[in-house]
Amino acid sequence: MPSLAGPDVDAFWATSLRRWNLVCRVLFAVMAVGLVAIDRPGGSKYAALALLGGVVVCHTVLDRFPDNPVVRPHVYLAVLAGAVGGLAYLRGNYAALFMVTLPHYWMFASTPRAAMGFLGLATAGTLAGSVLRQDGWTVEFVTETLVSTLIVVAVGVLIGLWAHSVVAQSAERARLIGELERAQVQLSEAHQRQGAADERERIARDIHDTLAQGFASIIVLAEAARAGLGTDPARSARQLRSIESTARENLAEARELVGSAHRPAQLAAGSVAQTLRRTLDRFAEDTGLAVDADLEDLACDQQTRIALLRCTQESLANVRKHARASTVGVVLTRQAYGIELEITDDGTGFVVEDSAGFGLDGMRKRLAELGGRLTVTSSVGDGTRVLALLPLASPASGESTKSEEWA
Repeated sequence: MPSLAGPDVDAFWATSLRRWNLVCRVLFAVMAVGLVAIDRPGGSKYAALALLGGVVVCHTVLDRFPDNPVVRPHVYLAVLAGAVGGLAYLRGNYAALFMVTLPHYWMFASTPRAAMGFLGLATAGTLAGSVLRQDGWTVEFVTETLVSTLIVVAVGVLIGLWAHSVVAQSAERARLIGELERAQVQLSEAHQRQGAADERERIARDIHDTLAQGFASIIVLAEAARAGLGTDPARSARQLRSIESTARENLAEARELVGSAHRPAQLAAGSVAQTLRRTLDRFAEDTGLAVDADLEDLACDQQTRIALLRCTQESLANVRKHARASTVGVVLTRQAYGIELEITDDGTGFVVEDSAGFGLDGMRKRLAELGGRLTVTSSVGDGTRVLALLPLASPASGESTKSEEWA
């Protein structure tokens, strides 16, 4: 439990203690003037001044220099208890000093037990000094001094325990508030780190789905154009035009990615079917593969259009790089439960469980963000089927199809 004069005391208690110390200084001054001006010269007078001076010096040093190595709080309390007992023996007007300095036992003691120990020592010394001064246990001593002293001490103990309880609660509340503030700062930093990580992942996914695929197409077209320069110049010319067109599209995509931090990504005007048709026509022209497309003219929001386009681009890129297919089928339909995009090929296929590519994972995450799901079915030698399902309503509306486990 903290001391009432410790560093954890709040502003109210600090102000109250400063005022109480001012009262003590005034009392010390009044007692000193009374001893000097009123009392007759003698040994008891000088002894009383010495005791009072010891209390004043220790209190002043502790108040002004709380970190000094000599006059520590318990040293002051021991001096105070001895001085009160000595004044009770030397003089009869010790009661004012005893009562005014009563809070000091709670202010400077490290624990309530230590405070009551020093207070008990002061009480015992006071009663012993009074008994010796009055020559024994007289009726006057019992009825006036003993009873009044015990009542004052009992009230002081109750007040001191209450004050310590209030200070302890204040310190605990301050500790909890500090922990809460630190937790809020840590939570804010965690949110910022998570936001930065999510943004990096989004940018990496967009680069993979757009720029990386475009560069891969440029490389394939450039190799084909170089191989056909001597044998089929007309085809090489078409491939060079495709390279130029793809490079321009990549440049536009790069500019779009740079500006995506300030505005949502945009697609060219037209329905989602028209957007996919342009992509499929470019794929067929670049690769020479047969593309069988059945695209229903659907109306959907911008994010759904982007997701359908990116899934198509990634699937076609996988066909180009891995499938060694001759035919690709693309079907876009609206069902009762949502929008379906199915992309199939007659290529070599693969083991889905062994696939750990960034592209499929990126498609899954992109669809999951919209409440959709991705199913990939394939086996070695039997081609591949990619099925993307998106709900008719956005997840925020509460009407979306619940995302299922990935196949």
